Amino acid sequence: MKRKKTPPSQNKGAPRWMVTYSDLVTLVLVFFILLFSMSQIDMQKFRAIADSFRDRNIFEFYPSAIQLDQPPQQILDGDGDNKELNSMTDAEKAEKEADKRLDNLLTEVSKYIDENDLQDIIVITRVERGVVLVLPEQILFNTSEAVILNSGLPFLNKVGSLLKDIPNIVKVEGHADGRQINTVQYPSNWELSTARASSVIRYFIEQFNIDPTRFIATGYAETRPVAPNDGPDNWQKNRRVEIVIMDPTYVDHEEGKTVTEE
Repeated sequence: MKRKKTPPSQNKGAPRWMVTYSDLVTLVLVFFILLFSMSQIDMQKFRAIADSFRDRNIFEFYPSAIQLDQPPQQILDGDGDNKELNSMTDAEKAEKEADKRLDNLLTEVSKYIDENDLQDIIVITRVERGVVLVLPEQILFNTSEAVILNSGLPFLNKVGSLLKDIPNIVKVEGHADGRQINTVQYPSNWELSTARASSVIRYFIEQFNIDPTRFIATGYAETRPVAPNDGPDNWQKNRRVEIVIMDPTYVDHEEGKTVTEE
């Protein structure tokens, strides 16, 4: 009786050449992954390419999607994000520059106040209309007078040197307490408060040769107190001069217009 021949067993799985090929492809993939991991991505170029696809009009503005010569100058905006200057309008650039000037002035004057232990005498704040310096009467004037005292000159010199280097409009406001003055020179608090504001402005103009058209003198008499006019302590708080370095973008509601720079 003849034995039946068993058929040769068939190898299961992929052919041998395919295994070798897949190993080769895997090695090549690993090689490119290593190259990519060791490379550095130029985020500026990447951003330029991404913007070109987003806007779809890059060839109307740039000869190339990637600017190779010089990267655009960047600034740090108020939210802490980098923003390219060439993407900002002229008005936005001017506003950024104005903010920077006021911030620098605030820093310099605050430093002077701290170094000279004037924290309890002079107040400086940054508000919507600009940087406000509040100077009490005792550092600038004798009671019922508008002649600047020598004790106030060092601080005015510091402020004047900073004002000379910036174009901002400066508004100086004189304030009085609730008691009425009645002298030959100053018939009322209106004349006294205005004269004190004018004295400060005149000092800046004469000592630092600042353009007179940059200044606004205002006397408010006793109409804008910061404390009730009910005793010596509060009277002293209300007798003051305020120097306001105006933000050029601020709209002065009293004048009904934007405060502009010359």
